[in-house]
Formats: sequence, structure tokens, C-alpha cells
Amino acid sequence: MSTTFSKEEKAAMRAAAAEAKAAKLGADLEAACLTAIEEMSGTDKELAQILHRLVKENTDLGAKTWYGMPAYANAEGKVVVFFQSAAKFKVRYATIGFQPDATLDDGDFWPTSFAVVKLTAADQKRLVELLQKAVSPA
Repeated sequence: MSTTFSKEEKAAMRAAAAEAKAAKLGADLEAACLTAIEEMSGTDKELAQILHRLVKENTDLGAKTWYGMPAYANAEGKVVVFFQSAAKFKVRYATIGFQPDATLDDGDFWPTSFAVVKLTAADQKRLVELLQKAVSPA
């Protein structure tokens, strides 16, 4: 097992450090999120825009970046949901993921990340249900 980080992983770590510094300085975190989305292209950009819209319309989560990717945090500043572009890590699908503060618990076994290449109307409806469950009281 290699202990060397890839170029993309190193960039993500640098982004995380910059984000922490920006947050301490009171930077506009939503503007950073929108910039991260705007810098994407193709399907990644389209999917990130849809996720952003759905989060803003259906939750009170705040937009920010997390490791350079769009993310949405609760009032305590903890990331609840994030988007990871396919292009950034050179994989075939983007990921929409939920962190431990998302209240998606369903018994002893439930998904926390989803591979996504397209979001149909039905997919968006399901995503809204997940977002609303993620921010509901446990």
C-alpha cells in the first residue's frame, strides 16, 4: 500500500487548509461554493448546480466548499452533504455524499454516498427526500 498522496489528493488537502483559513477570516463561503461549481464543466457542473438548487430550496444548510468541492453545512458548521466531481479525481461518476451529521439512519445499514451520472426528475425527488431526512432531528 502506497503512502504517497496523488496530485489530486494533495490539492484537496491544500484546499481544505485554505477553506479553514478563509472561514476564520469571515470569507463569503457561499461565493466560494458557487465559484467551485462555476469552475466545473459538462455533467459535473450540471449535477452540482442541481444539487445546489435542491439544497437551497429544501433545507437551511449553508453552502461552502470542502476539500475544494461544493458542500453544505448545518448551523454548527458541520458538513452534512457534499458533491465530488468525476473530473477532479478522474473517475467515471460524480458522488453525492452525506456525512455523519446527516440523519439518514435506517436500522443498522444505510447508504451514505451515491454515484451519479445524471439526475432525472425522479432522482431529484428522491434526493430532496434524502436531503430533508438528512436535516431532520434524529
